[in-house]
Amino acid sequence: MLFVEGFRLLFVLAGAVTGYEVGDHMHSGPHAPLIGMLFGAAISYVVGGVAGRLLDKGLQQAVFLLRNTPPGEIFASSIISTSGMLLGMVIGLPLLVILRSGVTLLITAALVWILASLGWRIGSVKGRQIVAAAGLSRILSPQTVAAQGDALLVDSSAVMDRLLLILGRSGLLPGGLVIPRFVVDHLRSLVEAPDPVVSRRARRGLESVDALREMNVPVHVAPDEVPEIDDLDAKLLTVARRTGLRVGTCSTAVVDAANRWDLIAVDLRTVATGLAPDHLPGERLTVELVKEGRQPRQAVGYLADGDMVVVNDATHLIDAGMVGVTVLSTRPTSQGIMVFAKLASGRDLLDHEISGHL
Repeated sequence: MLFVEGFRLLFVLAGAVTGYEVGDHMHSGPHAPLIGMLFGAAISYVVGGVAGRLLDKGLQQAVFLLRNTPPGEIFASSIISTSGMLLGMVIGLPLLVILRSGVTLLITAALVWILASLGWRIGSVKGRQIVAAAGLSRILSPQTVAAQGDALLVDSSAVMDRLLLILGRSGLLPGGLVIPRFVVDHLRSLVEAPDPVVSRRARRGLESVDALREMNVPVHVAPDEVPEIDDLDAKLLTVARRTGLRVGTCSTAVVDAANRWDLIAVDLRTVATGLAPDHLPGERLTVELVKEGRQPRQAVGYLADGDMVVVNDATHLIDAGMVGVTVLSTRPTSQGIMVFAKLASGRDLLDHEISGHL
């Protein structure tokens, strides 16, 4: 309220002076300046109160938005924005001196505004690099313990994927994981989802986080909430930009958005596909068939790495032990590689046994 009342006082003084001058120029009588001053003060009192409250609300919102912005970005944005404003004035002032027209004044003002806005946006996007280039990282952009090293900032799709657990078990997450608090909350809400598949994957993801901790993989739950943003993907990318961490995800939308934000994102599904065994057509495998497939006479089994094998005309061999099959084709899925195969002939089995002995 102190800011609003102070702004209103200044506004009333300006309105009273303006009303006095208007009344004085009207020459309507000796009391015209006084009447004009009273009218100006009354109007500006009302308008000043409304304008003061709106301005105070805008300032509070600006402070709220900048509360979690790294100081390095604010510093770089301020410097570049001021430089852009000065450049616009340097370009526009000679035009004002030469032409001296209202149009030139508007062009100069627009040029100053455009260059200042451009400088602010460049500073907000490249602030971390600019601060590092200026040698001010230790002062303006200190990293937290969780943001050091090669930690991976993950979203709910990555936590729900089995690859993180495999990487952690293999010692391939030396920098650990950073999971924002809002991602953990989202996973907990998915556990209660009506879809049993989604609920089971979310529960498995939370259990995988606990398992990674037991493997001594550093897992840090970041308290960043980013309340000014509603979209979860935008929240994650905002945290990534503030911390300078790579994003680990299984969402193509997040990868595309990270590219637009000029951030580094790792698509874990692409990594899983690249690391999956390359089962070429004609390759012989042995698999235990455990259930029927979706199509008639199809049987389904699983390889040691968890990849599904769908075998044609093999329902009679379910629960019959290890069965020799020949690969027909493969298809990547969200859960790994799906292998389509047929029962191996006697000649195929003989060749397979001979190659195994060799």
